[in-house]
Amino acid sequence: MIHVIALAVLPALILLYYTYQQDKLQREPVKNIVKAFFYGWGSVFASMFISIPSMRMGLFPQEIHSLSDAFRTAFFGAAIPEETAKLFMLWLFLRKCRDFDERMDGIVYAVCVGMGFAAFENIEYLFASGSAWVTTGIGRSLTAIPGHFAFAVIMGYYYSLNHFDRYRAPLAGLKMWLYPVLAHGIYDTVAMTAEVTPELGGAITVAILLGCFWALKRARKQMERHIIADAYDGRRGIDEQ
Repeated sequence: MIHVIALAVLPALILLYYTYQQDKLQREPVKNIVKAFFYGWGSVFASMFISIPSMRMGLFPQEIHSLSDAFRTAFFGAAIPEETAKLFMLWLFLRKCRDFDERMDGIVYAVCVGMGFAAFENIEYLFASGSAWVTTGIGRSLTAIPGHFAFAVIMGYYYSLNHFDRYRAPLAGLKMWLYPVLAHGIYDTVAMTAEVTPELGGAITVAILLGCFWALKRARKQMERHIIADAYDGRRGIDEQ
């Protein structure tokens, strides 16, 4: 049991630690990191308040039999409820957080929430996979966990833009929800297509891996932009004193 939980949680913690280390100007208190991580656990349950009613309304099916089913399940069963819940929990955490005083902080806390969600979800998947838990864990550590990480960085990037630079990024408030939903929905649509067309399983796996690699590169660039902007503001503040 401990081995399963360790394999499920470790990839998320590695990416969380990596993000924490990138925040070199003024790192966030560890207590905040831990608290935001568990807010991510809460987002798992919050997402159910959207996904369960959506399924009962017929927005997506319980089983996937066609490409249309894959698309509807990807967006209405996963991307929209999960990213909405994560954004809500991020807002809930940051609305009174006095340490949220740099652009990079938005990414750090979004990754905390996202990795909390991913770790909890991963535990569920690995326990459900039975004797194949090692294979499932390795596969998800290369695809699903980096995917959730990239979605979180996108969310945090635009969350900070909306908070600190709303005057030059007026649509950031929409993008911090829309872009993670689109990225998540496209990722899940591609992944779920394998259930409909298993003969394309190999090609789909390669496409997912390449997509995750591209998303990670994109996420790193977004981190660098906020780090540079924070450093510039810091230097300007010193010069004005």
